[in-house]
Amino acid sequence: MLSNESAATVRATIPAVAGALDDITARFYDTMLGERPELLDGLFNRGNQASGEQRKALAGSIAAFATMLLENPDERPDALLSRIAHKHVSLGITEDQYVIVHKYLFGAIAHVLGESATPEVVAAWDEVYWLMAGALIAMEAGLYQQFGGRDVWRPWTVTERREQTADAVTLTLEPGDGGPAPDFRPGQYVSVRAQMPDGVHQARQYSVSGWDGSRRLITVKRLRAGEWNPAGEVSTLLHGTAAPGDTLMVSTPAGDVTLSDGDHPLVLVSAGIGCTPMAAMLRHLAEHAADRRVVVLHADRTPADHAHREELNELIERLPGATAHVWYEQDHTEAGASKDVTVRPGTMDLGPIEIPEGAEAYLCGPLPFMREVRAGLLDGGLPARRAHYEVFGPDLWLGQD
Repeated sequence: MLSNESAATVRATIPAVAGALDDITARFYDTMLGERPELLDGLFNRGNQASGEQRKALAGSIAAFATMLLENPDERPDALLSRIAHKHVSLGITEDQYVIVHKYLFGAIAHVLGESATPEVVAAWDEVYWLMAGALIAMEAGLYQQFGGRDVWRPWTVTERREQTADAVTLTLEPGDGGPAPDFRPGQYVSVRAQMPDGVHQARQYSVSGWDGSRRLITVKRLRAGEWNPAGEVSTLLHGTAAPGDTLMVSTPAGDVTLSDGDHPLVLVSAGIGCTPMAAMLRHLAEHAADRRVVVLHADRTPADHAHREELNELIERLPGATAHVWYEQDHTEAGASKDVTVRPGTMDLGPIEIPEGAEAYLCGPLPFMREVRAGLLDGGLPARRAHYEVFGPDLWLGQD
């Protein structure tokens, strides 16, 4: 909870600070990574640094946290913090790194705001920062204890490689150190840390899409360069070179968007490679012979681009309460017929879809897609608290209703 004095100062200055946050976070990253380049090695995603998405996500999280403190002073925004904490734990973030971030962030605030950064203003926002950092440190400490320690990285051996589509490959992994595989919940992800050609390590998150005893499956989709984004350097490396016998450094499973218990209906919504956590959820339901009502909604460019398509169809057929609707922008007639899967042309349209009463929804895919679908679900009566989403990359949706 913010002190009364700091709350008044934050309330008065949040428009100015929020308006300058993009400049502040740009200065913060430029200065910190300029003086501490080792932080790019295995920690910060330099692709997101280059695109500016990382600073937008940081700015959004700070502004959202401050706003929530003002609007609900007696509540801690755990939903906002939990997603960040899980991502941090999947990368092995340590408590001392919050001190480093504080130093450079408040140096950037002083530089950008100039004379407006009075001692009172700095003190108030310092309180905001440490409330947020303290909550995250506590959450992360609990997760590290739950996961068995702060050393989250282990060597895993690639035992099989299976081509899913022209751009997606499924890698089967097993512990390379002979130890047991950690438990995970359907919907969770692992980080994979790879050494790039220039020697710098980079980490990316991939859903656990399947399992077989101690083995775990991840599906990597190569991110091709587009008009607004560079090619994905880790996905391109893994897609192009990962082969049986290779060793990858893989983190403990993390992520708080996991399949809930109970018998209420489920709505699993995905686009593109966002189908991977849904594959894990469906496999879990099929293995436990669940008779829950399950509505699967997926959108893709073409049937040939739809990773795990045959596997997902088989899982849906095994679940007596499951039906699916799939949209393809092109070539929808080539998808084949199934009594449980309805194939439609174009982009996802919730209009003809009946969402079961009391359902809980899980979303994964590009942010614009999830925003649109989530809005449609809420317009149809689904409570916001029952619509969960997973983002791989900077979460530019933090704090939005």
